[in-house]
Amino acid sequence: MKLLTKELASKLPKLYETEELKGPDKVAIVKWFLPGTQWTWYVVEYDGEDTCFGLVDSGLDHGVEFGYFSLKEISELKSPWKLKVERDLHWIPRKFDSIRA
Repeated sequence: MKLLTKELASKLPKLYETEELKGPDKVAIVKWFLPGTQWTWYVVEYDGEDTCFGLVDSGLDHGVEFGYFSLKEISELKSPWKLKVERDLHWIPRKFDSIRA
């Protein structure tokens, strides 16, 4: 399964296009997660090549923060059980003020 299809990529704003919005008003278009862990990525913007901007929730250990991450690097991650990052196929884009991250 592709983490980012052409259709989803076309729906994502380019990097910095949502810069004027406050965190709660940004929209998470795509959600990725690493099975067997608490890691979750909510994608808000995409440069069209590799760099994404969004919210990263690492679970209890490292907290939650907005930042940049690489699609390539995310696609190469594996859990301790050798599971790969997956896209939430049932995700409906929504503002962060309605997400428990």
